[in-house]
Amino acid sequence: MGINKEEYIKRYGKSARDPYSLSLSFIIERLVFCMDELDKSAEVEIKVERRGKKEDQKLLSQFNSTLDLGTYYISSNRLKRKIKKFEFNFKKDNIVGLQVADLCAYPLARHLLNSEEPYIPFMIIEDKIYCNKEGEYDGWGLKLFP
Repeated sequence: MGINKEEYIKRYGKSARDPYSLSLSFIIERLVFCMDELDKSAEVEIKVERRGKKEDQKLLSQFNSTLDLGTYYISSNRLKRKIKKFEFNFKKDNIVGLQVADLCAYPLARHLLNSEEPYIPFMIIEDKIYCNKEGEYDGWGLKLFP
């Protein structure tokens, strides 16, 4: 998930939602879509890295709002059935999933910014990105907004 901040501000103005919070909603949607394809009864715990007290509170508020209201594509009840836990962790907690996310973030961002230029770290993770039946991941497991 990536947000082109310049385009986002141009299109939605300075009062637009926080990009980090907006990303969370998009990521949760894609997570649920992926889980439904793999195992309709699957449940998940979401772990995020702490960023600061104010930022964490803002993200938690966004998560709770998303859980309470649902998204455009996923109802609140469906989200509540799928997501069993949402927690913050420190980098020093050494959570494997957060380490993997850190390793993937730069190659994904670099691909979103310039998909024409080959980049070996992206090629390594490319076939692991959630995709449709035709193998297309743009808009599925990899989204650039707007």
